Amino acid sequence: MLGAAAAAVAAVALVASPAQADPVGTPAYRDIAIVGSDTTQTVMNGLSDAVLVNGTKVMGSYDARGSDNITTKATGCTIPRPASSGAGVTALVTSVEAGDNCVQAARSSSNNASSYAGKNLTYIPFAVDAMTYAVRSDSTVSKKLTTAQLKSIYNCTAPGVGTNFKPLLPQFGSGSRDFFLKQLGLTNTANYTTQFPCVVDVDVNGQPIQEHVGTYLTDTKHILPYSIAVYVSQIYGNAPAAQGKAVLATFNGVPPSVLNTASTFKRDVYNVVPTTKLGEALYDQVFTGGDSLICAKTDVITQYGFGVNPNCGSTQLVTPPAP
Repeated sequence: MLGAAAAAVAAVALVASPAQADPVGTPAYRDIAIVGSDTTQTVMNGLSDAVLVNGTKVMGSYDARGSDNITTKATGCTIPRPASSGAGVTALVTSVEAGDNCVQAARSSSNNASSYAGKNLTYIPFAVDAMTYAVRSDSTVSKKLTTAQLKSIYNCTAPGVGTNFKPLLPQFGSGSRDFFLKQLGLTNTANYTTQFPCVVDVDVNGQPIQEHVGTYLTDTKHILPYSIAVYVSQIYGNAPAAQGKAVLATFNGVPPSVLNTASTFKRDVYNVVPTTKLGEALYDQVFTGGDSLICAKTDVITQYGFGVNPNCGSTQLVTPPAP
């Protein structure tokens, strides 16, 4: 169930073609290589194709999943593919500190600035998403839960948890995992599933669970956090179809809506850049201010299921000083 708002963009979404997983076409290597979040990879792929400076594509967005390595520049920049918001921001920090110019920006689906104290980064919001939970269409789990009920499931205190409820989480480093747990009033840690053993963050093969992939729901008792925007993109063909039998739930009485205006777990999503780059012409033109090239592409942003952010281009969110 997508909600009535989905119909408003269906005509646009159905005729749109999904963006490539990694940059294609010319130039092969772009001035701004962006890595990180699963959640925003397809919308940033679309924006990378749409944002032009003097008729030239200047952004190259690399998916969180794919080949083990990516090559972001012609020479010296073959690096492990960052597979999450946290991994993307870490790759950006590593590149800046090494001075190798391999990564210029990172995608982040959560405000994890506090984890990068002293790293001199700015988190620039560009769109709005919201999260809910997904279950199978034939699930035995209610499709109408509240925050309190979800919290009791994810801290393993709900009656029947582990039997009637089998909660799943994306891998540690996922921005969506971090946001979802924080909204439930729980602390995201690398050993979360050890602390709360009813929760699983690996698949049947022991591989980390990726964000917003409904095919992980192999049991009618499974529950999985899910981005509304990504689900809409999957349904309408703007993102790889990975929803399987997943359906989105009505959460806290609010049906999932493509524009996310009434969703309980509404969130900003970000592009992260080195603060020292603010003021440089290219970065300002592409990222900063409501008149930036990204913020002007509201048609692309909504095409991928995201809402327009009234604070698009703000540079107020920066990482704290070093402790």
